[in-house]
Amino acid sequence: MYSEPDPDTARRMRGMHAAAAASLAAKPIGSSEAWGWRGRTLSCPVATASGESWLRLVSAPADKAGGKLWEGPQEAERLMPPEVPRPHLRERRAWTEDGHGYLAELYDKVTVSTVMTHEPILREAPDLDDAWWGALSTALETIAAVPSDRVAVRQEYLDRAMPLYLGIPIDTTVPAWTTAHGDLHWANLTSPSLTVLDWEGWGVAPAGYDAALLYAYSLLVPDTAAEVRRRLAHIFDNPAGRFAELVVITELLQTITRGDNLDLEGALRKRLSAITG
Repeated sequence: MYSEPDPDTARRMRGMHAAAAASLAAKPIGSSEAWGWRGRTLSCPVATASGESWLRLVSAPADKAGGKLWEGPQEAERLMPPEVPRPHLRERRAWTEDGHGYLAELYDKVTVSTVMTHEPILREAPDLDDAWWGALSTALETIAAVPSDRVAVRQEYLDRAMPLYLGIPIDTTVPAWTTAHGDLHWANLTSPSLTVLDWEGWGVAPAGYDAALLYAYSLLVPDTAAEVRRRLAHIFDNPAGRFAELVVITELLQTITRGDNLDLEGALRKRLSAITG
C-alpha cells in the first residue's frame, strides 16, 4: 500500500516476517510485498497446508505494542457480521524482540486487487458497478450497527484539534456516534468485488465518519468524489454527515503538518470553505 521504508526498517521487517512465516508453517509465494505506513506493516502471500493465505506482520516499539490496534482484527473476526466482506483471520502470533513488539496475522487470501495499490489517495477514476456500491452501502450500514466499546475517534481529541486545524470557532459536540471501520480509503477496498481490509482501528466514531473519509480521499478525482456523495447521500445529507466531514478534514490537515497527504491540502481547504461558508 505504501512505498518501501528505509533500508534498516525494511531489513528488520523482512527478517521478522520470515520468522513469522516459519512459526506458522507458511512459505512465502513469489516476491510481492505490501508495505504499510512508514514500514509499520509488511504483508505477503504465503502457502500453508490449508491453501494460499496472506501473512501480515505488524511492528511497534515494545512499549507501544498491544492495545486497541493490536486487538482490532481479532475483535472484528469475533463481532463483524457476514454482511461485511473481509478476509477471515486464521491464526496470530505476538512476540517481542530487540525493543520491538511484533504481531503476525494469517488471513484468508483475497484474490482481487485493492482499488489503489500504494496509497489511500485516489488518483484516477475506478470502474465500480452498481453491485460494488450496493455492497459498500450495506457494509457501512452493518458496521455502524455493531455494538462496541472500542473507540476510533475521541471527543477529547475533537475538542482540541478541530478549532486548531480548521482555524475557526466551532461547536465540537458530536451529533451522533456509530461504529466505524476507521480507515476506509481506496487502498483498503478491493474491486471488482468488494472486500474491506485492515481492521486495526475500528470502533466508535462520529456518524458518517467512514463515508466522509472515503470522500476526502477521492477529492483529486472529482467525478468519483461526486459519485461517493451520490451513492451515500443518505449518510452525507444531514447535520451528522456534515460534521463527520469536518472531523475528517481536521484529521487530514493534521497529517499534512506531519508531511503526509500533501496533495490533498488545497482540495480539503476548498471543501472546508464550502461546508462552513
